[in-house]
Amino acid sequence: MWWPAALAAVVALCLGLPALVAGSGSASGSSVAAAPASDSPEAGFARDMSTHHQQAIDMSFIVRDRTQDQAVRLLAFDIINTQANQRGMMMGWLDQWGLTQSTAAKPMAWMDHTYEAHDGSLMPGMATNADLDKLRALSGKDAEVYYLQLMIEHHKGGVAMAQGYVDRSTNAVEKRLAQSMVNGQRGEIDLMTDMLQKRGAKPLS
Repeated sequence: MWWPAALAAVVALCLGLPALVAGSGSASGSSVAAAPASDSPEAGFARDMSTHHQQAIDMSFIVRDRTQDQAVRLLAFDIINTQANQRGMMMGWLDQWGLTQSTAAKPMAWMDHTYEAHDGSLMPGMATNADLDKLRALSGKDAEVYYLQLMIEHHKGGVAMAQGYVDRSTNAVEKRLAQSMVNGQRGEIDLMTDMLQKRGAKPLS
């Protein structure tokens, strides 16, 4: 999925992101920083975290239709909106940088991290296809518990990825977004752990 260049520019303007296009000029005539390379941490993080976020969005839509519990539905709604917004920012940056939304590089290559992809789980914390099928088959409290368990693992993987980018970052704006992911998802892990406890369950790990 590609964002129109105009929309990406609006996102960049709202976030205070300079037009990181090689060879472009500023209002004063001086050139701005070149766009990140396709194999850079900036591009790799944007691509991989967009994929990671999409699964969290998908899981949240699944549980929304499997329970009437307002607390879980509100959490799912918050995750859908927050991660869809963040995903849009990252995809917009890739578009602005003139980079593709995907590459042949293995996930996490930008982080020098080896993860054995299996059954649809491409990165740390991601659920497998079997996990998603099980979630779709559950309802009520059982669906709530399994969703919370899967999402805690998903957030743990997301936090590790975001922190990995913060530690390697040279892009101040993307680094701020990554740090906000670390802070926000750690808070949600605590919230979901408490929600599991109230349902007589524990995290998977």
